[in-house]
Amino acid sequence: MPPRRPPDPPRDALIITAPGLEGLAQWELAALGIPATAEDPGAVEAALSLREVMRANLHLRTASRVVIRLAEFKALTFADVEKHAKRVAWETVVTPGRRVRFRVTCRKSRLYHSGAVAQRLKEALAGRVPGALVAGAAGEDEEDGLGEQLFVVRLFRDRLVLSADTSGALLHRRGYRQATAKAPLRETLAAAMLLGAGWDGRRPLADPLCGSGTIPIEAAMIARRMAPGRARTFAFEQWPGHDAAEWRRVREEAAGAELTSAGVEISASDRDAGGVAATRENAARAGVAGDLAVAQQSLSALRVGTEPGLLVVNPPYGIRVGDKGPLRDLFAQLGNVARAQAAGWRLAMLSADRDLERQVRLPFTEAWKSTNGGIPVRLVTAEVPVHA
Repeated sequence: MPPRRPPDPPRDALIITAPGLEGLAQWELAALGIPATAEDPGAVEAALSLREVMRANLHLRTASRVVIRLAEFKALTFADVEKHAKRVAWETVVTPGRRVRFRVTCRKSRLYHSGAVAQRLKEALAGRVPGALVAGAAGEDEEDGLGEQLFVVRLFRDRLVLSADTSGALLHRRGYRQATAKAPLRETLAAAMLLGAGWDGRRPLADPLCGSGTIPIEAAMIARRMAPGRARTFAFEQWPGHDAAEWRRVREEAAGAELTSAGVEISASDRDAGGVAATRENAARAGVAGDLAVAQQSLSALRVGTEPGLLVVNPPYGIRVGDKGPLRDLFAQLGNVARAQAAGWRLAMLSADRDLERQVRLPFTEAWKSTNGGIPVRLVTAEVPVHA
């Protein structure tokens, strides 16, 4: 076995999340032994060694990206950008022939043309890494990061911060969700629902509106302590000098911590046959098919055990799927079924409409606010009362 390299010095990093999920990512990092601060919407700051970069990418369930800072400098003119960009150690994260992409935002700065800023950075990179292939500008929702090195550039109040993405494809891309139902939920948001509702994998869980199964699959992975990034690759694996031996050790440690079964009942059901089929296919790809009880049935057919657990749902919002009138009936039925069949359970629901939320007739409290597909949403939870 090759000797271990000396530890890398920590580097300033940003862990990017959907706005509103910063606290959950901070909690996840603390569970990994990594102190972090959440000061800006959609980002958590931490100092990460390269080993911690590996662990963060592999284990974080609610984060979208992990980026590390390469440079920070004052940029009043393009000459400032050129001068400082030539000093950036681009060759530490880009190999000759690798495709690269820049995402540049300029706010409250003298330099306001993001394309012109990106052009100066590209020229500096080309001067230090011959043969690097520069792609077009990256959009805010760029997801196909496979094979490309993304650089995130933020120019704010004349101060430029240049960061290198370590993740590649966005971290919600676990690799298992290939079959989808209508209005699919991102894996990171599903995990945020579970963690925000306080679910730790030790109580029963039921999702009676499971769609393509993202919530129960994420639940099974939490219960089995499976790293969400176990079946995918990351951008840092393509960096020059990547420590493949250390990465193998990190992955082996994660695999060694997995449990062979969830050890708790996790049920998923939907009235739509396509959603149920997608749930079974996705669960098999995730390696948790044996941990889920999957059934095609209506919401009114829900039956749960006597041990209190978590009833968790992502109902249609009425904005893109269905009309609001019939949805009022669905939400009212959800409340009736919860009271009749899940007394003593906790109900967690992703809500985009307070009027529909009120149809459930339970005393909800807000756990977090974020967006789903550009729609403002809230995770609300309520304790289902026990019958007198």
